[in-house]
Amino acid sequence: MLYGQVHLALPPWLLQMGLEQRRYTDDEARMGLAIELARLNVAHGSGGPFGAALFSGDGRLLGAGVNRVEAMTCSVAHAEMMAFMTAQSRLSRYRLNADGLRVVLATSAQPCCQCYGAAMWAGIDEMLIGARAEDVMRLTAFDEGPLPADWTGELERRGIEVRRDLQREAACAVLADYAARGGATY
Repeated sequence: MLYGQVHLALPPWLLQMGLEQRRYTDDEARMGLAIELARLNVAHGSGGPFGAALFSGDGRLLGAGVNRVEAMTCSVAHAEMMAFMTAQSRLSRYRLNADGLRVVLATSAQPCCQCYGAAMWAGIDEMLIGARAEDVMRLTAFDEGPLPADWTGELERRGIEVRRDLQREAACAVLADYAARGGATY
């Protein structure tokens, strides 16, 4: 029998954090949240070592996500994808910046090929990245998939500003902790 719907869920601990009451007005705070989500996801055993959050230009949290691939038995349940979906549901639109709203994605690690593609269509204006893909693959052995040689240039040509290596050491520490705990290495 074919299923008529798909259900993906964030872990309960994330929803209990009261994140919406805070403002995240600079890159440090935005990246700090993405890395903290990744860290807590590992600590709670609720998924892989990745966290992502979407913000309006004025620092309002629009959506958040953590890796839920294994928990949800769904290969698309990456942190960025979960953040896109929570923000899209909240704003009732698939293109988040459709009405001129400036949207910033903070992600604890460089997007894989899936999340890279989705970022272009989700309507983000700025991408903040912690760990690099080579960090992810070195520390966890996850395969991040192929990206264009000039992937940052491709995003920038589409109007998405990219800033890398924000709190990279802290993001790498989460990846290393995940591997040390025996996390999946595929």
